[in-house]
Amino acid sequence: MDVGELLSFKPTPTPKRPNEDELDDSDDESVRSSKVRRLVKSDTEKTFKSLPKEPTITDKEREDILKFVENEVTEGEILDETAVKKLVLNFEKKALKNREMRIKFPDQPEKFMESELDLYEALQDLSAVATVPDQYPLLVDLKCVNSILELLSHDNTDVSTKVVNLLQELTDVDILHESEEGAEELINALAEAECPALLLHNLARLDEQVPDERDAVHNTLGIVENITEFRPELCVEVAKQGFMQWILKRLKMKAPFDANKLYATEILSILLQNTPENRKLLGELDGIDVLLQQLAFYKRHDPSGAEEQEAMENMFDSLCCALMEPTNRDRFLRGEGLQLMNLMLREKKMSRNGSLKVLDHALAGPDGRDNCNKFVDILGLRTVFPLFMKTPKRKRLLTVDQHEEHVVSIISSMLRNCQGSQRQRLLAKFTENDLEKVDRLLELHFKYMDKVDRIEKEMEQETEDLDDDAQYLKRLSGGLFTLQLIDRIILEVCTAGPPSIKQRVQRVLSLRGGSLKIIRHVMREYAGNLGDAGSEEWRQQEQQHILQLVDKF
Repeated sequence: MDVGELLSFKPTPTPKRPNEDELDDSDDESVRSSKVRRLVKSDTEKTFKSLPKEPTITDKEREDILKFVENEVTEGEILDETAVKKLVLNFEKKALKNREMRIKFPDQPEKFMESELDLYEALQDLSAVATVPDQYPLLVDLKCVNSILELLSHDNTDVSTKVVNLLQELTDVDILHESEEGAEELINALAEAECPALLLHNLARLDEQVPDERDAVHNTLGIVENITEFRPELCVEVAKQGFMQWILKRLKMKAPFDANKLYATEILSILLQNTPENRKLLGELDGIDVLLQQLAFYKRHDPSGAEEQEAMENMFDSLCCALMEPTNRDRFLRGEGLQLMNLMLREKKMSRNGSLKVLDHALAGPDGRDNCNKFVDILGLRTVFPLFMKTPKRKRLLTVDQHEEHVVSIISSMLRNCQGSQRQRLLAKFTENDLEKVDRLLELHFKYMDKVDRIEKEMEQETEDLDDDAQYLKRLSGGLFTLQLIDRIILEVCTAGPPSIKQRVQRVLSLRGGSLKIIRHVMREYAGNLGDAGSEEWRQQEQQHILQLVDKF
């Protein structure tokens, strides 16, 4: 049977079954109804017998059909240049008509409402262009992007929210990567028109109590994420045009936690991640205090769910990025950030994971000297050393290795930066309880020494040829960085502490097959590969200091 016969086929109609209430009226009717049922049954059986059996298809044929359906494009769905021009022309006409009607009848909404609905539909139609990023240059050439952005200031927020939705679809990162040329044209046009500033102006009038406007806020943040992901250098412009200030204001808003607050923390961390100018701007806007105030809530409370936990982690990450700017270290110190982080570590809530990372950033390098001394003054040693002796299991978001890395980094920074009585108090910690902290140091030394050995063996077996820098980076990520910090602490305490510390180190090393020679080798390699932190003068001083420790060891 061909397709035509299938379409024209009509099964034999089945007679209607009689009503049972009527059947009870008489015996004659009962007999008649039983005959009808028999007739119906025989006719139905004949009908089904006459129907052709459904042809069976193989799995391969089924896959081919599915592929055909997925790839088949019906006529009229392809948006070519002519179709895009028609959409743009229709949109421009509707926008002009609406503008004229609003000017002509400013106080009579019923007169311009129809034109507003038409404009809304025209914007809806334009969203189809998001499926063909190759046509984005045409949108730019026809000045359509500018016309769309102008509507962000439209008196009716329904129109401006529709524009936000459209821009969010047009800038979707997956779409942008389908056509690099089209994406470049669109992003250039948005940047030239100062799109972030226009979006921000619209944000100021949106009421998040209204569902559509709340969604528009979320989509606005989505646009910012899209354009900064596609072109990271725009992070500076986005922050400069006011988004940093808006985000800080949004974080301070007294309202229940929601998806928009989560998104705001995400955008903040993106803006700060690789942009020193934005870190400086955050400090100037009192952003350090805002972040500390927001995080203070989690000192005694855990986040209520996964989304709030993510927002908390984003704020900790933002604070870590901000502390890479030297001037922000002073703001952190004055804002009593050290005290807050110390309390978080003691409270044993989820926030102690983030506070450990923040402390690591606050105390590191030459700019962490004041923070290191202050941390000892506020009895921070009582908080850090129990974490050094034993990695907690409850409410730990960091891995064991990450936790140990942050703790030994904090102790290493304090040994380098602390002076006077603070340094003496720190060194005295290693002599307590029969040198238990020295034993823990050596336990960690052997653990990370084994990790580095395994990584080096793996690299020998790999066929891929890596240059020296790549090999060193791989070893660093495989445990060498933590090993360097541990051995740095061993050198410092053996050199500056009482002789009993070095004697214990030598005894444990000889018992477990280690040697002082290995520690010296690790530290010489460390001195020869110091990073870019601090000035050139500090780097030379640090290198000289490490080599002096190696010679004394």
